[in-house]
Amino acid sequence: MGGRERPVHRRDALGAGAVLLASALAAGCARGGGEEGVRGGAVRGGAVREGDGAGGGAPASSLSPPAPSPYGAAAGPAGPRRFPGWPGVITHGPRDRPRIALTFEGRGDPGLARAALARIERAGARVTVLAVGSWLEAHPELARRILDGGHEIGNHTERHRDLAALAERDEHSAYEEIAACARRLRRLTGSIGTWFRPSPGPGATAPVRRLALRAGYPHVLGYDVESRDHAATGVPAVLRKVTGELRHGSVVGLSLTRPVTVAALPLLLTEIDRRGLRAVTATELLS
Repeated sequence: MGGRERPVHRRDALGAGAVLLASALAAGCARGGGEEGVRGGAVRGGAVREGDGAGGGAPASSLSPPAPSPYGAAAGPAGPRRFPGWPGVITHGPRDRPRIALTFEGRGDPGLARAALARIERAGARVTVLAVGSWLEAHPELARRILDGGHEIGNHTERHRDLAALAERDEHSAYEEIAACARRLRRLTGSIGTWFRPSPGPGATAPVRRLALRAGYPHVLGYDVESRDHAATGVPAVLRKVTGELRHGSVVGLSLTRPVTVAALPLLLTEIDRRGLRAVTATELLS
């Protein structure tokens, strides 16, 4: 994920949540960051632990059943929807409702993905995972795992190439990056997924939007809050960035490839709940 970090100006982003974030900062400094402690699935103070399904921890089958979601059971594999009145690239939902959408880039260590999903489900939240096709090829069971948790799955290209650059020189290959992942999702889930997000980042050029529409995706899913977890040195950095910009209707860009992201999830989900917000799928956010 890319993008430029914006300065935090909102007083309420740090107001009542200052105690939570300050304790996270202190804990992070004491541990040397939220990522360094991850070793074979065990870590102290909020990162991946035994039983979260990551690294050398307990296998996914030993996890306790997810906490029931307050939003009801998933209705089965969903496909893309057109949202009249919304642009081709959607970066946020309605600003007048206390909902936000956490969206994750799906690739990397499958153990981290399972750990993240377990923590999300314990908080009763739903999320959107934009999966890379080659990741699903290597770990096809994760497609059903995502849906069975009440979440939604989308298309993040087949091999995570720079889609905008590829479209400029070879439109057919760029289209195939989208279409190949769509075919894989259909084989695994019965649907091409709910959303498309280009790689490597959330924006989409006009050629990419045209190719996405041709592949069956009426909208490209961007985000208005970038976690920058790919560059974060610890849990406090992720928390500061996300909570400092979070507002009603926000779509947050996160990744399943980083241990620091999994470590930050409990505190992030607690802060979302403290603000009276619900973490829902991107489709629910727009519905």
